[in-house]
Amino acid sequence: MKKTLLFLLLSVFMISISAQDETKPEDKSKPVRFTFGTGVLVDNQTVATPYKGGLELQIHHRFSLIENYHNLFGIYGAANTRLGLNYGITDRLMLGAGTTKDYKLQDIQWKYLILQQTEDNSMPVSLSYYGNMVIDLRKEEAFGPVERYRDIHRLSYFNQLILAKKFSDAFSFQIAPSVIYFNAVPQYTNESKYKNLNFGLSAGGKLTVIGSQSIIFEYDQLLTKQDLDVQPKPNLSLGWEVGTATHTFQIFAANYSQIIGQRNLVFNTNDFANGEFLFGFNITVRF
Repeated sequence: MKKTLLFLLLSVFMISISAQDETKPEDKSKPVRFTFGTGVLVDNQTVATPYKGGLELQIHHRFSLIENYHNLFGIYGAANTRLGLNYGITDRLMLGAGTTKDYKLQDIQWKYLILQQTEDNSMPVSLSYYGNMVIDLRKEEAFGPVERYRDIHRLSYFNQLILAKKFSDAFSFQIAPSVIYFNAVPQYTNESKYKNLNFGLSAGGKLTVIGSQSIIFEYDQLLTKQDLDVQPKPNLSLGWEVGTATHTFQIFAANYSQIIGQRNLVFNTNDFANGEFLFGFNITVRF
């Protein structure tokens, strides 16, 4: 009797396992990894976010414009720097903060990975939303007549959708439209002034040449025409990236130095067509 009961129990168990195997759903498509090696590509954000609980320290450094050997090609000139920390709240959501030397800018930033490219191409692209809010801590006189000053004039905002695709193990490319708003902008006369609301378009990519070493590049174009005789200049950069599991180092030449996205797009006056470039580097350390 016991043998019969044991046989029946084993039969039921095996039937149950067989039924589970038949009804088990197929594995989900695996996400593509390392579209970009880090969360920044020169100055623009990429679709990448820190993993849940991950902490990133970012160091951005921009030398002055390349002139000649008297200032060691910009190294002896005035430099702009930013220090930032990013934290992965989830594998898709990042929150960060930073401080930038020029204009005494304090920023809070966030990024959310909306869509992630998959290996089977069921999702052909990755899509992230990035935003920031920046506080300018210069003296009140920097924001126009003192009698008209309000604390809200210090704030600016940057919102961007980043669409990226990893075409192969060697090449990734992204394009990113952006919306920028400044609560206060420089105004020279009633007819000559910057605009508060601005639109821009950025593109960039990474080409891996050997191991973890890659060529990186960026281009930014402000789409909004300003009420000025001389319009802001587009941004162009070309550099080299070296990555490890815990560090990413980027060195490059660029014609923009402001680090913060809204300032680079709207206020850049360096013309790459005239050879107005500077050297810079980024260091990202992951904990």
